Amino acid sequence: MAKSKTVYVCNDCGAEYAKWQGQCNECKAWNTLTSLSVDAAPSQRAGYSGQLEPPKKLSEVSAEELPRIETGIGELDRVLGGGLVQGSVILISGNPGAGKSTLLVQVMCQLATKLEALYVTGEESLSQVAMRARRLDLPMDDLEVMSETSCERLIAQWNDMKPDLVVVDSIQVMHTSLNESSPGGVAQVRESAAQLIRQAKTTGTVLFLVGHVTKEGSLAGPRILEHMIDTFVMLDGDGDSRFRTLRSAKNRFGAINELGVFAMTDKGMQEVSNPSAIFLSKSVEPTSGSIVMVVWEGTRPLLLEAQALVDASALGNPRRVAVGFEHNRLSMLLAIVHRHGGMQVGDQDVFVNAVGGIRVEETSSDLALILAVVSSFRDRPLPPDLVCFGEVGLSGEIRPVPNGQERLREAAKHGFKHAIVPEGNKPKQAIDGLKVTAVRKLSEALAAMNSF
Repeated sequence: MAKSKTVYVCNDCGAEYAKWQGQCNECKAWNTLTSLSVDAAPSQRAGYSGQLEPPKKLSEVSAEELPRIETGIGELDRVLGGGLVQGSVILISGNPGAGKSTLLVQVMCQLATKLEALYVTGEESLSQVAMRARRLDLPMDDLEVMSETSCERLIAQWNDMKPDLVVVDSIQVMHTSLNESSPGGVAQVRESAAQLIRQAKTTGTVLFLVGHVTKEGSLAGPRILEHMIDTFVMLDGDGDSRFRTLRSAKNRFGAINELGVFAMTDKGMQEVSNPSAIFLSKSVEPTSGSIVMVVWEGTRPLLLEAQALVDASALGNPRRVAVGFEHNRLSMLLAIVHRHGGMQVGDQDVFVNAVGGIRVEETSSDLALILAVVSSFRDRPLPPDLVCFGEVGLSGEIRPVPNGQERLREAAKHGFKHAIVPEGNKPKQAIDGLKVTAVRKLSEALAAMNSF
């Protein structure tokens, strides 16, 4: 028998060490190393079999556009880059109750009417899956389902059935006999995922993997799992909100940071064709500290409402709270307001929020945040038909952002009449119904704000 040895594997990134240590040298995480017993002799499965394929010239490789399989759900197709690609592996993750299984059951039941589809559940019973499909009034006659947690038995059924699409819910409960660790462990998840991905690539099958999240909201299991798959999407949504957002963090076949919006109803996940409308305020009276900005999500503009509340602090250290925005960037913008806007908020509590639960990551929201803070501090409402965007530099300059023309057209389409934008984003031709004010510095933006 081959001797076994003990190695220590990082739960976050999968790095291996010969002995235990407090911090992982690769990802710098603390107390994430767990012991794992492995064979000291190299395994036979580590080698390659079959005929060696010689290298080719890059010009000789076929560069044809890969055919897409449309899911029938426009928002999902948008996030995936236009649809499913044969042989691709898609990892979908999200908080418990976000709607991952609901969305996948909808997709599989619809696609099973024209393709061979297999839904594998390891966490729920088959009766639970059937009850969900019946409650959602989905076609159930063509979808094949099975309850299995063994990779070997699943692959055997896979070879017999030869499906076009496979869903594995979830990868954390799968296990393989090639590894003796418990299901959900770093080595077990990595080895099980490697077998399933290899099977999908070999047979040209579209594979959906469902992944758990940690209490911090990140993907559970080894970080190497994100490198092995083709597309990684996250399904987010608060428990008290009926809206869900699907965002791509990695996509080898499309744009990253693409955003899809869904509404959770009694008939399942329904796509929202006009996301900007649900994130805008329905208030008829203008309120201070509120302004609409245009952010760019993936391949389309999105109108969001930015809110700010500035209030006198009763503490020695005023609070800075940012929900949906980067906290450090808020502190930087407040310093810019003090230096170049002549407004002191050092003794004030500042709270900013992106309405709708969307997390804004691009810098085009800088100007909107500053105008919202100034509006709240002066208790001066801004017009409800005003929209703005622009990046603010440390010297107070207003920098242009990409896709300015498309952002302005989206604002005009939703009935906005005024816009404050960087000078570099000033349209060459007038946009019907929209008056654009171009600014170069923060002082000019504040002056334009006071003119309303």
